[in-house]
Order: sequence, then C-alpha cells, then structure tokens
Amino acid sequence: TAEELKLDNICAISARAEQFAQKNRESFDFATSRAVARLNILCELCIPLVKVGGKFVPMKASKADEELAEALKGIKTLGGELISTDSYTLTNRGESLERHIFEIIKAKKTNPKYPREYKQMLKKPL
Repeated sequence: TAEELKLDNICAISARAEQFAQKNRESFDFATSRAVARLNILCELCIPLVKVGGKFVPMKASKADEELAEALKGIKTLGGELISTDSYTLTNRGESLERHIFEIIKAKKTNPKYPREYKQMLKKPL
C-alpha cells in the first residue's frame, strides 16, 4: 500500500505485536489495525508500540460503539487518550459497509508490564 501510494519512510511489520513490543516499545509515530480483535485487545497490543505524541488509529466494523465503551479504561491505563471518532459507509459490490475509525493519541508512557501475554489479555481484558 505504501508503495502504491508513493509514501516514504513507512515500515510495515509482520509479527505478533505482544512479542514485537518487548524490543520495540514506544518506537513508532503511528500504528493502525483492522478489525482483527476487540478494541480493548487491539489497544493493549498497539498502544505500547507508539511513541508519546504518536497515534494509534484502529478501524472497526459492527458494534464499534460497544467496543469503544469497554476499551476506554484500558486506553487510559495504556497512556492513550481518545481524540476523535469517525464513521464511514463503504460500498463493495453494491453492499453498504459501515466502518468506524478511532484516533487515539499516546499522551504518556505505557507501563512496561503491557502488553501482557495474549492469553492474559483474553482472560482479563483491561
């Protein structure tokens, strides 16, 4: 995507976020994700990767408001602040698809105990 859009200084990573964060925490200006897990889990996986002043911008589909409500405490715990929410309707082969994008700024450092093991995140989400 970065090549197609002619974007420079882009680093795409393929790795388990909770493992990658152990050596690369608070190293990135920006992190994004698609709807691969509930928002509270995505926040714990991604916010530790972002520098203070950087942003995490996840995209969600259905039940986005419900997921945001359950993630707000975790966002704060991880050093983030929700600064905006946007909703879009996309069309794919005549079907309307609703998408939600949240903009979370990293306001302070994340406690080094995060992210936890994935099993812990699932068992006891923030």
